Amino acid sequence: MSNPRRLSCFARHLSRNVFICALAAILAVPGWAGFAALAQAQEIFVPRFWDPKRRPEKPALGRMTSIRFLTEDDYPPFHFRGPNGLPMGFNVDLARAICDELGVTCTVQVRRFDTLLAALDANAGDAVIASIAITPEARAKAEFTDRYYRTPARFAAKKDSPLKDISPELIAGKSVAVATGSAHEAYIRIFFAETAIKSYPNAAAAFEALKNGEAELAFGDGIALAFWLNGSDSADCCNFRGGPFTESRFFGEGVGIAVKPGNDTLLRALNFALYRLWERGVFTDLYLRYFPVGFY
Repeated sequence: MSNPRRLSCFARHLSRNVFICALAAILAVPGWAGFAALAQAQEIFVPRFWDPKRRPEKPALGRMTSIRFLTEDDYPPFHFRGPNGLPMGFNVDLARAICDELGVTCTVQVRRFDTLLAALDANAGDAVIASIAITPEARAKAEFTDRYYRTPARFAAKKDSPLKDISPELIAGKSVAVATGSAHEAYIRIFFAETAIKSYPNAAAAFEALKNGEAELAFGDGIALAFWLNGSDSADCCNFRGGPFTESRFFGEGVGIAVKPGNDTLLRALNFALYRLWERGVFTDLYLRYFPVGFY
């Protein structure tokens, strides 16, 4: 029931140019010092997707001296064209960090999203790092690494709301704004059936309904909500309530790097590199660099 293309859709609710200019300014902070300070001040939780008891071993790379990554350029902050026209973003920097960890050279080629898996199948690249959700449909076309991020669903309420936590009993009878036809709407209808559901054309409209007092709560994509809550559009009206919701049947299994079926050496190498980047703190640095607003 999740979006087969992405697990996060907050870029659709932001001005793309404003977002990229703001992010470019943030990324100019020397040494990333500002991100660590912001993370500590907000007590940002960085999710861990790797089991410390399952330490992957680095495979023999053989003749592998480079990795050709494929991505797209219209999904900030995961991947987009920077002010200089070159691809940048969380996925792009993660790809380069993977190559550094493995000691191989790295190229990042931009293609249209709907052509990426076909290009992988045609050997136009070695791996796709483009926020492709791990779904049965995607698995039929490619193999995926361990997931390296997923987007939770979250509730938000007005700051003066007396609600401290979220449960079906606590919000029974309260109005909840959601996007029509979304996985979030489906989840609310099943697990919070006693709420007064208010459906809106998209998530941005649902968030505005919360701000304007048309609804007592909003429920949606955690990243989208985090950026909205901390941006000017919300007018500092609201904040998160309750914990994250991550049920895979509604919100997806997460995102991984896609490789061509049968390319076991590359798959094991990527999983090793991802684990090592987490273990050494590089993944956390990248995460806080591009997501300085906590959404878990």
